[in-house]
Amino acid sequence: MKAGPDQPSPWWSSARHADRRPFLLARREITRAIRAWFEEQGFAEVETGILQVSPGNETHLHAPRTELIRADGSRMTRYMRTSPEFACKKLLAAGEQKIFEFARVFRDHERGDLHLPEFTMLEWYRANAHYDAIMADAVVVIAHAAQATGIGSFSFRGRHCDPFAEPELLTVASAFERFAGIDLLATIMGGEGDRPALAAAAKDRVRVADDDTWSDIFSKVLVEHVEPHLGLGRLTLLFEYPAPEAALARTKPSDPRVAERFELYACGVELANGFGELTDPVEQRHRFTASMDEKERRYGERYPLDDEFLAAVAHMPEASGVALGFDRLVMLASGAPRIEQVVWTPPAGEA
Repeated sequence: MKAGPDQPSPWWSSARHADRRPFLLARREITRAIRAWFEEQGFAEVETGILQVSPGNETHLHAPRTELIRADGSRMTRYMRTSPEFACKKLLAAGEQKIFEFARVFRDHERGDLHLPEFTMLEWYRANAHYDAIMADAVVVIAHAAQATGIGSFSFRGRHCDPFAEPELLTVASAFERFAGIDLLATIMGGEGDRPALAAAAKDRVRVADDDTWSDIFSKVLVEHVEPHLGLGRLTLLFEYPAPEAALARTKPSDPRVAERFELYACGVELANGFGELTDPVEQRHRFTASMDEKERRYGERYPLDDEFLAAVAHMPEASGVALGFDRLVMLASGAPRIEQVVWTPPAGEA
């Protein structure tokens, strides 16, 4: 196959592969180092199924779907998972204590400098552990990735981060106050977002549309005014997410306005998203249903709830877990300028 005069050669041409191969070999070394660390810590590596009854129930996540044909010829819809989270938590309910997975996951409507439609998510969970423990794990995992390649500093779009420096600990409320001048907690009442209050506070900072929800406004401020300042010079652990953004995290016992959720940033890039896990199936069903109602309003579709997962939640021990974008970590730790350079085969149909 020959490329046209204005087209690059295919990704598998020997010259292009030679340019990418150093990053791919770095990926191998990072994988080996991180896997060894988990094994040293007594974690069991698991392999959970890709096809799921539900791919996840977050409003803005979209998943590819397929149909399976049973032996009797009947059909059933299945989804490509957006995360191995549901399956991993079922394993916690089954009695597993410390597990990790390098999981292939899939997301529609996502492609960019930091997004691939098919990518690797590194997830791990600790039973009977506060989410502080998972936060500490994430920092160690990133340091091991940097050690594996010998890189001294992460870089992305002119921003730099020392992966070995003591990380910055920053609550979401403090970040909104510092970078946007917004008292975020004043816009949360009884665990629910006060949309008019946040709209008034943010009107001079972001464009607020009439149909924006509290979460929409929150996300705009986060993306435009907060995230560009995170992970500069050192890692940032952004924690105590507001309760309306709790997702699958439990709310903080001493302050129901915030949840035991954190995200980890380097060079303004989100690398990880972790929770002190919610173990209340009634509350989790309520959150999922509300998210699917909003998905249907916005996008005209909804995903089924995984009733087996909700049943397992009731049997889960107290636990914490985190999902880390492995390709993003490899990109930063290898010095690759683009995320597609650190995967062995780029998205189907792309050069």
